[in-house]
Amino acid sequence: MDKSAIGEVLAAVKAQGRTSLTAPEAKAICDACAIAVPRQGLATSAKQAAAIAEEIGYPVVMKIVSPEILHKTEAGGVIPNLSKAADVRSAYKLIIDNAKTYAPGAHIAGVQIQQMVKGAHEVIVGAVTDPSFGKLVAFGLGGVLVEVLKDVTFRLAPTPREEALSMIDGIGAAEILRGVRGAAAADTQALASLICAVSQLVHEFPEISEVDLNPVFAGPDRAVAADVRIIVDFNPPAERFRPSQAEILAAMNRIMRPDSVAVIGASAEDGKIGNSVMRNLIDGGYRGEIYPIHPRLEEVLGKKAYRSVKEIAGAVDVAVFAIPARAVAGALAECGEKRIPGAVLIPSGFAETGNQDLQDEIVAVARKYGIRLMGPNIYGFYYTPKNLCATFCTPYDVKGKVALSSQSGGVGMAIVGFSRSTRMGVSAIVGLGNKSDIDEDDLLTFFEQDDHTQAIAMHFEDLKDGRAFAEAAARVSQHKPVIALKAGRTAMGARAARSHTAALAGDDRVYEDVLKQSGVVRARSLNDMLQFARCLPMLPTPRGENVVIITGAGGSGVLLADACTDWRLQLMSMPPDLDEAFKKFIPPFGASGNPVDITGGEPPTTYRNTIALGLEDRRIHALILGYWHTIITPPMVFAQLVSEVVEEYRGRGVNKPVVASLVGDVEVEQASQYLFDHGIPAYAYTTELPVAVLGAKYQWARRAGLLG
Repeated sequence: MDKSAIGEVLAAVKAQGRTSLTAPEAKAICDACAIAVPRQGLATSAKQAAAIAEEIGYPVVMKIVSPEILHKTEAGGVIPNLSKAADVRSAYKLIIDNAKTYAPGAHIAGVQIQQMVKGAHEVIVGAVTDPSFGKLVAFGLGGVLVEVLKDVTFRLAPTPREEALSMIDGIGAAEILRGVRGAAAADTQALASLICAVSQLVHEFPEISEVDLNPVFAGPDRAVAADVRIIVDFNPPAERFRPSQAEILAAMNRIMRPDSVAVIGASAEDGKIGNSVMRNLIDGGYRGEIYPIHPRLEEVLGKKAYRSVKEIAGAVDVAVFAIPARAVAGALAECGEKRIPGAVLIPSGFAETGNQDLQDEIVAVARKYGIRLMGPNIYGFYYTPKNLCATFCTPYDVKGKVALSSQSGGVGMAIVGFSRSTRMGVSAIVGLGNKSDIDEDDLLTFFEQDDHTQAIAMHFEDLKDGRAFAEAAARVSQHKPVIALKAGRTAMGARAARSHTAALAGDDRVYEDVLKQSGVVRARSLNDMLQFARCLPMLPTPRGENVVIITGAGGSGVLLADACTDWRLQLMSMPPDLDEAFKKFIPPFGASGNPVDITGGEPPTTYRNTIALGLEDRRIHALILGYWHTIITPPMVFAQLVSEVVEEYRGRGVNKPVVASLVGDVEVEQASQYLFDHGIPAYAYTTELPVAVLGAKYQWARRAGLLG
């Protein structure tokens, strides 16, 4: 990349106060980035247009060149496939006339004469500046199809070559680019180089806000950008507040694992939030110091009360606020003077009600004193290793290895209720609310080094700093599953998009691709998020892709196989010797292959023998069990034999993922719970959910590079 040449072009554009590059300027940028473009020239007269066409060779396409006319086709400013000098001269006049009619005040630099490129696939390569994730690079089908099919995928820039190749394979029309019905395949290596070049360009020059290479003609031995559009913005937004990882850890450790807590707004009156917080801290078993803060009371619930945190003799790690919004800034300043590193802001009445100024005020106070803010407008948080219930909600005491967070209080209560109902052990439950400061990437940084956490599940409606989240998630997900439920899966509100790429960068499309790039397992519903959180730590990591279904009901087997396709699970092609081995245990009217259908009339030994074979054979990496309620093998008999045989093989060092679907009468509910209690995810009345949790485990393991 010739950075000095690019810098000169951008400096000239900035000096002229423009926000877009002309075609010759865009070509200069492409040349500096080694991006191939067709032979071309700029004509300022019909005679010159014909001369240029003769020089570069027919056929040619002619395009208006004007900083004010970005969508050339709409202006009647593009005429393709010209093969004679007379036609070129006529086209020049027509294009100029059309442009003057379309935009009477536009400055017209001339007409671009460009060699036609044919016989190749049309794709789009571009870049956009996203409000949350920053610079993104895009790839997809191009030409007239781009806005119709919207078959485009995004990645964070700068984009490594392996990610660029995954983009090419990741669009719906990837098979077309590989060559179908005799058509030549596109040069994927050339396309990957092009994607990386655009990615690096916007990374090195952040003033470039949008890039469109559309169409790019992708042939068997090259990729040529036939049309280039570049938009610039020399007034980028201010950089976000981003503490270093060491600073985040120092603050988060004191907030999440405090040795002392001050409750600002503590109350002795039942029904008050300050009273509930105090009771939860005390009744929840927290062993650290608790300092109630109240302007008049001498004590609250047996604890000495203080008029201000400044009166406390010892250090305070975190302050929980239970006072009206208007009083928060003053009390927060006192926390700053006391050098309290963290504040948990339960009060509402800030940005969520339109009171942005009040929220900005407390953020300014926090920045002044180096306080990290959780909230405002939250239910608080739980951290079970410290028996800490810093919340006005009900206490929770089932300790485990899953950390969960939510942006919404209602979702937070669903998390608490589900965790209690299923006895899912958690390490933490955290409310983030308005996310005035602390957000998901801060939590990820803390949970990454928290020995009490093995998996992290997060609900959010937006990401304040999507790039910081993506970077943290990419790091954490290498050794701990990160599950995300992104609420609001609709396109972003219409923006004044000035390029195809920007128009395609719908909110959910970007989230989908960046979460995948970061190794995050995306949940599509609240129940999915909670079930994934419950099951992923329970399931061992598979050592390969081969999945086998063993079922007592053919119908369930078909549904389980469909679900495997939905979750990109690979049903193993049964080797002949293994097929014969299964046939020894199933009746003649059963079905070997995959699924293995043992039929519903078989005794418990058939289930035991086939499951044992599935665990024993090293070529099988995961088992999906489909149970059908019969009097020959009742539900609890099935559950007990499955848990026994799985435990037996675990004792031998064989630890494969096993999930189960149980269909039948209400007794299958108890049997499913029994299996869960013995470390086997099992669900009654559904064939989709057990496959979904196994699929989520595979998604994480693939991205983390843990499969054999």
